[in-house]
Amino acid sequence: MEKEPWKIESRLAQIGSVEEPVTGAVNFPIYQATAFRHPKLGQSTGFDYARTASPTRKVLEAAAAKLESGDAGFACSSGMAALQTIFTLFSQGDHLIVSLDLYGGTYRLLERILSKYGVTATYVDTNNLDELEQSRRPNTKAVFIETPTNPLMMITDIEAVSNWAHRHGLLSIVDNTLLTPFFQRPIELGADIVVHSATKYLGGHNDVLAGLIVTKGKELSEEIAFLHNSIGAVLGPTDSYQLMKGMKTLALRMERHESNATAMAKYLQTHPAVAEVFYPALPDHPGHDIQSRQSRGNTGIFSFKVKDARYVEPVLRHIQLIAFAESLGGVESLMTYPAVQTHADIPEEIRKAVGVDDRLLRFSVGIEHIDDLIADLGGALDAAIKEVEGSSQG
Repeated sequence: MEKEPWKIESRLAQIGSVEEPVTGAVNFPIYQATAFRHPKLGQSTGFDYARTASPTRKVLEAAAAKLESGDAGFACSSGMAALQTIFTLFSQGDHLIVSLDLYGGTYRLLERILSKYGVTATYVDTNNLDELEQSRRPNTKAVFIETPTNPLMMITDIEAVSNWAHRHGLLSIVDNTLLTPFFQRPIELGADIVVHSATKYLGGHNDVLAGLIVTKGKELSEEIAFLHNSIGAVLGPTDSYQLMKGMKTLALRMERHESNATAMAKYLQTHPAVAEVFYPALPDHPGHDIQSRQSRGNTGIFSFKVKDARYVEPVLRHIQLIAFAESLGGVESLMTYPAVQTHADIPEEIRKAVGVDDRLLRFSVGIEHIDDLIADLGGALDAAIKEVEGSSQG
């Protein structure tokens, strides 16, 4: 009987630890080379030119594929580079169905770049199969899902949508950035492609810019490999090393992110300045049951709405431990104002229709002590109330 595979915590900690056969180094080295010698005419070591394959990147890509239960992994120079590589699968006249509440950078790529080449997109609630069916056209090629979505944390049933997509001959593509393979593995639920902004939780320290693609199936993997090499949106060896280093502690970090975020979300539900909290771990979240079924945990990011838009500026001014900064997924807590930062490229009428309005704040909860985080944000919210009420009375 074959030995049971290691648990994901062990596989993460051991990334790159047994792949260096000459010295036995437990950290796979950085091969800072772009060219590789051929043993003789017609022979190759498997490495010819670094854009096509690099030893350090290869170890990272193999690890990513195994973690996501896929057949092949591809490391890219950013999350957006990973998306561009995937979207290059499609041709002029092709149509995509895409999650309604979408990261602004993805929307910008679809609407301002891919649209120039004749690729169109329709944005729907991807958890609503009726909406999916109504949006499907003869030229529809794929469904692109964010789950949870950024920033409103909408949840899609990956298995149900992937099954629907396959019945119609469509690809199912899932952005798994917010949950990572530690908590959610979309390919096991039927997805064909998984994409990550590895800059976020996988890297985990706000110090490396990277993207990852994982594919299922030989033909699709070969097609993405061709595009990855041809476009050249590849990750360099030093960044590949840095990303592997970050991924080794992913399990520990995600557990702390989740516990801190859950405590913060529950606290904010009780604060007088807060109108609504969007976090799937909360039992009253509309996607709570689906999330609990398809994922083994929750992300460290959520959004909340303050009761008065005038609270936003003083809150961002008064936080001290929490940084007012874009991005997410690092060990440091960050707060973002989506309407003017991450989602500024989405037209105002679309943003507001979805719920990304001028009262919404996004909170990437780090691994600091929870008492300090509550004191910092709670104090900023209290100060905001005082300032706004004082100016109103004045």
